[in-house]
Amino acid sequence: MTINVEILLWLLIFFQIKHFIADFVLQNVWMLQKSRADWDFVPPLAIHCGVHAGMSLAVILYLNPMFWWLAVLDFLVHFTMDRIKAGPRYLGRYHDVRSKAFWVTFGIDQMVHHMTHLYIAWVLASHT
Repeated sequence: MTINVEILLWLLIFFQIKHFIADFVLQNVWMLQKSRADWDFVPPLAIHCGVHAGMSLAVILYLNPMFWWLAVLDFLVHFTMDRIKAGPRYLGRYHDVRSKAFWVTFGIDQMVHHMTHLYIAWVLASHT
């Protein structure tokens, strides 16, 4: 298998920018309700993850539409990780920004998102 290194580099740059825009610029107060204890967390979290998946889908369809399912993977991993991080019964119980647990949890969340992007970039760069 050969990997298009130029495509891989551009994808890694794209996914860093995409993650920043979708997670920090476009996420609004309503979307932050993903930490609710009841099932009302689903719509805001789904919209937030839909923004991520939509941005991924755009580049995936441009490069190789056969891999559309990678956008679904991006959605599912982002949804699951964000709920685990924000859910009050899970890692969301560490909400004190002065605690080490909060920052470790935040770091795990970011690492999972970036590893998902690395996988998507590798698949696409391997098939272009």
